[in-house]
Amino acid sequence: MITVSILALKNAVLASIADSRYVFTMANEFLRQAKKPPLFKIQLIGISKEVPLNDGLFSLHPDVTLNEGNDTNLVIIPSLSGDMKSSVYLNKEYVGWIADQYKNGTEIASLCTGAFLLAYSGLLRGKQCTTHWLYANELKHIYPSIQVVDEKMITDQNGLYSSGGSNAYWNLLLHLVEKYSGREMAIRLAKYFVIDLNRNVQSPFIIFDGLKDHEDDLIKKIQEKIERSYRKKLTVEELADEFNMSRRTFERRFKKATRNTVTEYIQRVKVEAAKKQLELGRKSVSEVMNDVGYVDIQTFRSVFKRITGMTLVDYRNKYNSR
Repeated sequence: MITVSILALKNAVLASIADSRYVFTMANEFLRQAKKPPLFKIQLIGISKEVPLNDGLFSLHPDVTLNEGNDTNLVIIPSLSGDMKSSVYLNKEYVGWIADQYKNGTEIASLCTGAFLLAYSGLLRGKQCTTHWLYANELKHIYPSIQVVDEKMITDQNGLYSSGGSNAYWNLLLHLVEKYSGREMAIRLAKYFVIDLNRNVQSPFIIFDGLKDHEDDLIKKIQEKIERSYRKKLTVEELADEFNMSRRTFERRFKKATRNTVTEYIQRVKVEAAKKQLELGRKSVSEVMNDVGYVDIQTFRSVFKRITGMTLVDYRNKYNSR
């Protein structure tokens, strides 16, 4: 019997807790229907016997408390809501327990923004992790020792798992079911819950919004310049000259503030503008390319696919109802 312990965190997203329990419960049900014994023992584990959520609108009633729940094989850290630093602080009592469980051979899976609590435990140092794309830059900033791969839907590394934004946790839950009970059960659950089992990236869903959560006012001005001038061909040298900096100083300062190189930032701004045109307009790919300042179609296609994970035509077909 595999014991799955779902943490009853304060500021947790209730759906991520309920859905986690539901997935493993249905796996047991399908086994029962096949006249096989249940595989998973599912328990909600918390600091106390009642945990209020959503300002008291809901409350969780854990099956066991932390000091009773040491015999576990898999720990699920649900998504967190609100300010991430505050939510992690509210749940700091779990951190030592999570680290001890991992040292004893237990696997740990964080769903979406639950990655912030897993990162706080120190277990992700030097490892890959994903989270909701909207919070990826914040995670990079707070925990620079982690390799945040926000383009990925899930990560699986040395018994530590993470999932991307919101509904991406379904893919991680099915990935875990497949690991413990096989591909056939994962496919059965994917069909039951109507989930695309093979989604590997969340890149097509990312909205690039500027990365201005820093205090360098000059770099913010340069970012605004890039965003206003995305139709033009911009070079690092021209931007450095315009703002009276050496190229080396400019690139170092820009990367420190935005966690992107200047070239990466320019590319992401141009691709975001192209995405909006593909989503809403009737222009051809060539027209969109010209509008965002590219002159070589192969380069444009390559940059677009690297950032979004999709070809230009596939992206347009996915989001443009026309």
